Amino acid sequence: MSTRNVGSDSFEDEPAVMAAGAQAQKREIPEKALAQKIARIQDVAKEAGVSTATVSRALSNPELLTEATRDIVFAAIRSTGYRVNRAARNLRTQQAGAILVLVPNLGNPFFSQILAGISASFGNRDYSVLIADTKDHATSGKHVVDYFLDAQIDGMICLDGAISHQELQLFEDNGVSGKIVFACEWAHDVALPSVRSDNVRGAQLAVRHLYDLGHRKIAHITGPQENVLTHARREGMLAERARLELPAREEWIIRGDFSLESGRMAGERILAMNDRPTAVFCASDQVAFGLISTLTANGVRVPEDISVVGFDDIELSEFYVPALTTIRQDRRALGARAVSLLLDCIDVAHTKPDVVMEPVMVDVELVVRASAVPPVC
Repeated sequence: MSTRNVGSDSFEDEPAVMAAGAQAQKREIPEKALAQKIARIQDVAKEAGVSTATVSRALSNPELLTEATRDIVFAAIRSTGYRVNRAARNLRTQQAGAILVLVPNLGNPFFSQILAGISASFGNRDYSVLIADTKDHATSGKHVVDYFLDAQIDGMICLDGAISHQELQLFEDNGVSGKIVFACEWAHDVALPSVRSDNVRGAQLAVRHLYDLGHRKIAHITGPQENVLTHARREGMLAERARLELPAREEWIIRGDFSLESGRMAGERILAMNDRPTAVFCASDQVAFGLISTLTANGVRVPEDISVVGFDDIELSEFYVPALTTIRQDRRALGARAVSLLLDCIDVAHTKPDVVMEPVMVDVELVVRASAVPPVC
């Protein structure tokens, strides 16, 4: 009873306290609202001494103004704290202001620099970048179409060449395929624009480097069987091997999947061979790391006993032991050029929807480090 009485006395006083607080808040709100007033475009114009049309032009088409006028307007924007109402502008322009990027495996460090190139290229443009991982098929073709039709995205950059033909047909049927660009990977027999490294030439450079070092028994660990990169790099390897008249052994072409684990498994197969290759060209740096680790753990020295060349030049390649000789893809350029191509596609989709854009090829280069040396005679 005593506890309830104490509580009862406290509650009797509480309404008065709350009422007093409410009155104080009422007096404070106008002052706070005045201090935190949201700047309007008219405030910017007044601060800069220009018209609202000039402010609007500075935000949407700054190249139409002189540098002096731009400087004055942007100084006024900073001074007033003005922020563009993107929702209203997107509604007016019928644009979402967002781009979707599909990545086949966000856990793969290879994609980091491509995403960095994409992000940097959109840095000065009015687009947000949305990233989705397709590894577990969480983002289906239907989801992508819904994003377009619900005006959540204006375009898409796809780094996954394993998208099914059914999904690609879904894009076509819903009229959104003209705003989709492939980067790094691409889809077979599909006329969508793409930005890709010269994978065939990269494989040729790798085989030729090993040949010039004196190797004639050169093995190759591939990527996934159905992957377009696998086919391109295998094509380049076979073409260069034939040109150089190198011996061809079926067991020296080992199927992998770009992963560390497939490099380990390939290493075990090589260890079991009676006639081992003296050099191995791997379809990715990750495969090369798995291979080198397995060979080393079993007493086979790299590069003294077997030389290894990778493909990609991810960040770890330079710091691996031994430092990996590899084919460098300019991954930031892949991302940046994909953005440029996509923006062109979005513009063309509004004016010339039937225009087909040719693939954009990004050059590769051989990076010589410590994992490949002349064979021991």
